[in-house]
Amino acid sequence: MIKLYAFVMLGGALGSAARFAVSTWCEGKWGAAFPWGTLTVNVVGSFLIGLIFVVSESVASGSALAEMRGLLITGFLGGFTTFSAFSLQTLALFQNGQTAAALGNAVGSVLLCLLFVWIGTKTGQMLPLRA
Repeated sequence: MIKLYAFVMLGGALGSAARFAVSTWCEGKWGAAFPWGTLTVNVVGSFLIGLIFVVSESVASGSALAEMRGLLITGFLGGFTTFSAFSLQTLALFQNGQTAAALGNAVGSVLLCLLFVWIGTKTGQMLPLRA
């Protein structure tokens, strides 16, 4: 179990560094008026989680599968983008015929996350912080 956590941590560190690199590159290339870096990592991460999920199913099993997924899906893509996990889970709901649940997850996640990021910013603005 400790080995699996080490794989997840390593993947997370690499994914976070990759996200920073891609976002920085995109901002330098296209500017900061639109979040191109975030969009890029979310789209690339969504593609990669689908690809890695299918490939890992066919090339590994048991602890090797857990380690591969821990490193690449939970770790790397978790650090690179959490939107990829959301995308995979929503697709699974669609594929399992749970259309209402998939749509609810998609719409609910976006709306709730926007609402709570707003609540978080308002809460932070109310705190007596000093620079």
